[in-house]
Amino acid sequence: MNAKYTPDWRSLRAHATPQWFRDAKFGIYTHWGIYSVPAIGPNTSWYGHNMYRSGTALTKGRRETDQFNQHLDTFGPYTKFGYKDFIPQFTAEKFDADQWAEIFANAGARFAGPVAEHHDGFSMWPTKTSRWNAAEMAPRRDIVGLLEKAYRGKGMKYMVAMHHAEHWWFFPHWLRDADVADPKFADFYGEAHNIDYAVPPEDWERETEWAAMDRPSRAFLEKWKTRLHEVVDGYRPDYIWFDFGLKWIHEQYKQDFLAYYYNKGLEWDRDVVVTYKWADLPPGTATVDIELGRMADQTYYDWITDTTVDDGQAWGYMKNAQYKSATELLQYLIDNVSKNGYMLLNVGPKADGTIPEEAQEALAGMGKWLAVNGEAIYESSPWYQFGEGPTRFLVEGAFGDMKEKVKFTGEDFRFTVKGNVLYAIALAWPQKRFTIKAARDLYPGEVAGVELLGHKGPLTWRQTPDGLEIERPDTAPCDHAYTFKITRNTQR
Repeated sequence: MNAKYTPDWRSLRAHATPQWFRDAKFGIYTHWGIYSVPAIGPNTSWYGHNMYRSGTALTKGRRETDQFNQHLDTFGPYTKFGYKDFIPQFTAEKFDADQWAEIFANAGARFAGPVAEHHDGFSMWPTKTSRWNAAEMAPRRDIVGLLEKAYRGKGMKYMVAMHHAEHWWFFPHWLRDADVADPKFADFYGEAHNIDYAVPPEDWERETEWAAMDRPSRAFLEKWKTRLHEVVDGYRPDYIWFDFGLKWIHEQYKQDFLAYYYNKGLEWDRDVVVTYKWADLPPGTATVDIELGRMADQTYYDWITDTTVDDGQAWGYMKNAQYKSATELLQYLIDNVSKNGYMLLNVGPKADGTIPEEAQEALAGMGKWLAVNGEAIYESSPWYQFGEGPTRFLVEGAFGDMKEKVKFTGEDFRFTVKGNVLYAIALAWPQKRFTIKAARDLYPGEVAGVELLGHKGPLTWRQTPDGLEIERPDTAPCDHAYTFKITRNTQR
């Protein structure tokens, strides 16, 4: 193979965001693993981390968690029941990859995939680097492989999420009385390091500061690279998503992997994409991801949000979780797309492999809306302004979802374009009429026609100095948001 990309940032900056990714806009991934067995939150995927830490408090927008005490009350002390002891209960007896694919495709997702490995180091494919994987232990199936076949069978692009860089510090090896410090289980919990750390960190900020000083060993970095190569070579994903732990990976390893993956895309004749968080990669080498957040205004670069179908506190199945409505999720997607962004939505299946009914209901609502209004989302481009109206998200960046909630009015619109069509998506149903003020920039006679997607029959509309005024039909054509398709004359 004649490699186009070399492992240096200048070469890697030449990799462009694939057109399919820009067109797809919306994807779904699943946090599903050992942590779905206890299903105790908040932030269930961090259960293996928190169950060993008494008094753990998570800052920076995360709520305080008492998973240590809940584990003690429910399963006993960690000295007798460690995280590994949940594995036999991860049976996935009702898991059906084809059913997941149907649910996600019907929701309107254009790409989908699993968390192939979370911070806990349990691989969801038969890795050759460890016996601690879903093929050799419960659920005794190659989850990554089964989902790859099912999702591609429904016409979706395939992605994998990789969190395994965080495994370096996820378990407290200094707890001499716990299984995490037992050499017999080091191939799961990780090599012992900083075992003399006398006082465990009390909160997220202190622990991450400590972890920044405790750099991964070469053996760990090699395992990180090997597992990525296994997934790339074995399943040919279109998209690899990295969590925040990428910042602990040595620069040369990141350069080597990106060059390897981008060149594999050339070899497969397939456009591939990588996303990352914060400043873990240099600008232009991949696409930035914003966790549980968005941008306040339109950007001149591509970005994606990863959010979750629940209220933002689970990241995996959680008992008694509250779920977002289809309206909230669609407004999130519409707002992102108008600002040159995309959305990756997390769903947390139960340990038995079923998708919670509340999540299915929200996804079905999204799919029903996109079946009518999807032409304003898929293959669309941002307009020169993202929208208008009194309601704006003022908190931007990661975790903004947890700080700011808004309620849209009938004056709030978001815009996209496709060819000679301007789409104006109203985020609420007004009292009397729709007025699109941005249409004041259109010349008299430039508007050739106006349709309300899903509405049968003509609309009454006119161009005025106040904008494009559209009389409201008696009944809304759909739920959640309302898309006007404004066709413009192309004659100059």
